[in-house]
Parts: sequence; structure tokens; C-alpha cells
Amino acid sequence: MSGSIPEVTVTVKGVIKWFDSVKGFGFLADSAGSADVLLHANVLRNFGQGSVVEGARVELRAIHTPRGRQAVEILSILPPDQENAAPIPDLSQVAGDRLALLPLLPARVKWFDKGKGFGFATIFGQKGDVFLHVQVLRYCGFADLIPGEGVALRVVDGPRGAIAAQVLAWERAAGAAPEGEAAGSAPSDPGRKGPEAAGPAQRGPGQCDKPGCAGPDRGRAEDCDRTLRSVAPRSVVIR
Repeated sequence: MSGSIPEVTVTVKGVIKWFDSVKGFGFLADSAGSADVLLHANVLRNFGQGSVVEGARVELRAIHTPRGRQAVEILSILPPDQENAAPIPDLSQVAGDRLALLPLLPARVKWFDKGKGFGFATIFGQKGDVFLHVQVLRYCGFADLIPGEGVALRVVDGPRGAIAAQVLAWERAAGAAPEGEAAGSAPSDPGRKGPEAAGPAQRGPGQCDKPGCAGPDRGRAEDCDRTLRSVAPRSVVIR
């Protein structure tokens, strides 16, 4: 009785040459000089992101196919090499050490317009919007966001309100559940504006419609097995 031969994976480090969220794929340039690696949107979504910016530093596992190398799992994504300057002037007083001490807050994108360069998100379990600037996204390795996409934010109080100082993949906030509240429990404040506000109306054709789905890009229904975790933050704005 013959069995299938397991695919051999290799670990590859490199930088994103380009990635097109509409086409659903892009390529990684291997830092070791080997052939480029095809990166499919499904693999990126499995990591918790719906986009990745050009120049982002990525470590992944890849396989060899008749058409070349193809990514099967992302291990890490780091933003492009950059100076330590703040991405926007409103964040100039937020030092790197202070930023790292801020809590990661689970949020969902209300809307984001890449052409305009900004958008807004809502923190789970809290009222009010958080401003998202395109330069902060790029600084954190994202190229774009879509309505309903789950993200983890570090938030500061800017001159005009709450501003996202850092944007990370949704899974980074998954362990932020407050003490005494089980993951998956129902929210206690029915009037809040949280990730669930996106609701089924934000789901596209063929995307997951499971109750409580927290898939950050609303992946295909057959691929999505994640459920929403109740991760209400302790605070929204850090002064």
C-alpha cells in the first residue's frame, strides 16, 4: 500500500518584493539569493494579516513545486528597516520603550481608505474610535486594511483623540482577556462599540459567517475555524 510522500519544507528569510491584496498573492525575495518565493493571501491570513507592505522582513516555510517555491507557513513578519523616527509627528513623544509597555488592545477596523491615508477602528468593549494613519500601518508592516479586519493596537491619546501608535496582527491580542473572564464569554455591555459591530454585513461573498468568527480577514468559510475570544481591554487611552 503506497502512501503520499510528505512535502519537504525549507525555512526562508527575505523581504517582500510586492504583494497585491486584490490579486491575492505576492513574492518574497530570498535574502540568501535563491529564487523568489510565492506568497499566497491564504498563507498570510493564516498568520493573521490581510496585507503586508513592500520591504517587510519575513521568515517563512516554503515548499518546492513545479512552478517554483511557494510559502506554506509564515513564521514572523517584521516591518521594513527604518530609522527610529516616529511615523507621524503626533507620535514623536512616544518612545520605543514606552510604546512596548502599552497594552495590546483587540480591535476591528471600521473603515480604512488607503488613498486618503487614514481610517478608524473600534476597540473591543469600548466606545469611541481610534484613528489609523497609513504611515503607522506601513511602519508596522501592513500595506492596507479592510472593514471588519481584526487587529491588535497600542493606543495613545493624541491632540485630536485616540491614535493607533502600533498595529499588529489580531492574534497578538488574543491573550489579553481580563482576569476572571473566560475566553469566548459574552460581553457585559450590550451598548458598546466593539469588533462585533462589524457584523455579518462586513463579510464578503463566500467568507465565513460562523457566529463569533474572529478571522481577521474573514477567510473562506471552509478554512475558518477560529472563534471570537472575549478580550476586553483594561484601558483604551494611555496618557
